[in-house]
Amino acid sequence: MAGELRVGARWQHGMRFAITTGSGHSISVDAATTDGGENGGARPMELLIAGLAGCAGMDIISILRKMRQDVTSYEVQISSERREELPKIFTTINVQHLITGRAIKPSAVERALELTEELYCGASAVLSKSGAEVTHTYQIIESELSSPL
Repeated sequence: MAGELRVGARWQHGMRFAITTGSGHSISVDAATTDGGENGGARPMELLIAGLAGCAGMDIISILRKMRQDVTSYEVQISSERREELPKIFTTINVQHLITGRAIKPSAVERALELTEELYCGASAVLSKSGAEVTHTYQIIESELSSPL
């Protein structure tokens, strides 16, 4: 069992909430001005895919380090689509991994993605089980620099 996670949300005004995580971090969430908010924070659904970006990213970088891949820079970019009807759940989510480094092996990246999708990333599993089609793609960019890690 991975343990309990806690989060609190305190209404501030309008549609804005101050979120406090059990680990002591704060996040503001708000709605768009067209939805009665003031655009004073992230949208809740953005936070869901932000969680996916962080979860998958941490897994991938950890796995690639263990595989002794010389990663000098790494980015996760997510694009998604939601259905029009309520609830506006995700239908497709594409997780693009941009990996910069020296002599990065495609087979290592593919294995890291496979492990992330099938075993490690709980956020990916939850979103997939909700009916979203979650895909992971990657691009390797060759660098002359050595890894700072």
